[in-house]
Amino acid sequence: MIRILVLSDTHIPRVASDLPGKVYEEITKVDMILHAGDFVEKEIFDKLKTLRQTRAVYGNMDSTTLRHILNPKEMVQVGKFNIGLIHGYGPPRDLVETVEHEFKNVDAIIFGHSHSPTNIVKDGILFFNPGSPTDKIFATTNTYGILEISDAKIDGKIVTL
Repeated sequence: MIRILVLSDTHIPRVASDLPGKVYEEITKVDMILHAGDFVEKEIFDKLKTLRQTRAVYGNMDSTTLRHILNPKEMVQVGKFNIGLIHGYGPPRDLVETVEHEFKNVDAIIFGHSHSPTNIVKDGILFFNPGSPTDKIFATTNTYGILEISDAKIDGKIVTL
């Protein structure tokens, strides 16, 4: 079983000085980190990379520095599964429809942007937005996500802080 911490919209240092302690506790229990953008500044990306293998994309609020080192979307292979990673764009209510057109031949699409958690399967594809662990704009709670990947399937879980 592979466990992945999924983050997005951390907005550090704009809305918080650091990630919540529970997120750091979770990092000790995972194999890798996927971040769907909107770090804001490079320091938290650098910190995460020192703690676990980290794959990330940039979001609309990310600095020029991050835009030079990260891509707007990535394909991540974990075991036999292909995972699309993108921040997202446009109206929050249409995000699943928006991001589903960005990838072909994927088993899951990880996205952010809306700060609102999503964990649904549509046409055999897992659409997973972990929400935001630091910012409650457009959401009532702070959240992050966990993906558990076995030989047979990908399961997503939203964790409320």
